[in-house]
Amino acid sequence: MLNSIEKSRKCHGKVDCHSTSSQSSVTGSLPKRRQDLLKWNGWGYKDTEFILNEKLQVELTGTRYKLSGMVLPLLKDWMLNNFNVNLDYVRPAQPEFSAADLPSPVINKPFLEDLQTSGLEHSLDCHDRLFRAHGHTLNEIWALREGSFNRIPDLVAWPTSQVEVMQMVQLANKHNVVIIPFGGGTSVTQALECPSTETRMIISLDTSQMHKILWLDEENLTACLESGVTGKEIEQRLASRGFCLGHEPDSYEFSTLGGWVATRASGMKKNIYGNIEDLVVLVRTVTTRGLLEKSCNAPRTSSGPDLHHAILGSEGTLGVVTEVVVKIRPLPECQKYGSVVFPCFQDGVSCLREVARQRCAPASIRLVDNEQFVFGKNTFVVLMCGYCAICFFLLYCCAF
Repeated sequence: MLNSIEKSRKCHGKVDCHSTSSQSSVTGSLPKRRQDLLKWNGWGYKDTEFILNEKLQVELTGTRYKLSGMVLPLLKDWMLNNFNVNLDYVRPAQPEFSAADLPSPVINKPFLEDLQTSGLEHSLDCHDRLFRAHGHTLNEIWALREGSFNRIPDLVAWPTSQVEVMQMVQLANKHNVVIIPFGGGTSVTQALECPSTETRMIISLDTSQMHKILWLDEENLTACLESGVTGKEIEQRLASRGFCLGHEPDSYEFSTLGGWVATRASGMKKNIYGNIEDLVVLVRTVTTRGLLEKSCNAPRTSSGPDLHHAILGSEGTLGVVTEVVVKIRPLPECQKYGSVVFPCFQDGVSCLREVARQRCAPASIRLVDNEQFVFGKNTFVVLMCGYCAICFFLLYCCAF
């Protein structure tokens, strides 16, 4: 099976990205020690946060975003007026956990011995384990900042290829060890939480080191990517070749292709580019019985049940997604952003219904009420309160 996969990467019309020196030297945006780059008890980068500067104005720190370093002079007053925040009340989050604060790892010694012999990279570090014990629901972030976890993964492993995932799954199957696949960690379904009643050893299988584009077919507009590549990486690398995927969930900066498949993700530009199920051509999934994939690398067949619909949305319960063939598009020649003002909310709803009826929706379209619009306007120096108080906005993005 693996030989046939390697051969398929060299077929006519496909650019074999895996073998190029530039591809092999590319590093993913998610390091193994994510806690060195990202907040251990919140969302996003450690160097990026909202603060009150010396003038008691809100400012975004860091240099990663267009708003970074900018002062938002009106945001504080908006927060005070709408949420009744008391700036004099300060309650820092609890300090970072130490090994003594966390559950001790459950060790399956025969498994660990075989794992060490295999050479597969892994860690028993308590902070590596904690970072992969949760997603980003409010309950999970609250537990990090104010509470505790009864159970966390006992070991973290970093496969670098589909072959290594197969080795890991075979070892886990042999020794009755639990595997929880881990992509970007942005899950909001609590699927990454370890059951407190689980007595077996739990492995967090981190796919972040599987981030290559294996091949790109410029004739058929498809590409094969490893499952650990993030949405931001996908768009950057495809754009360098003149293409795009167009799947942009809110978490696309950190979430991964494998996670999109496992959660049946939807994106903000789905009107044009589709949801993840519309973009998938082929999914390769490592299960306890071996590699699961369709025999035909085509967008659609009429010969029986579609295995993809079993994997899409399975949340890692049926196996580990390792490689995905997706549909790609040439980069749009033009992108336009705009807004339409309505005198009342119902008029905006009626407009959306007509857009849907005529099937003329742009890539992204969103009806925003007054509260959301005022909040957005507070990122600018000038706020036209009298104007926006009677208006509703329809925001849209078109790609041509």
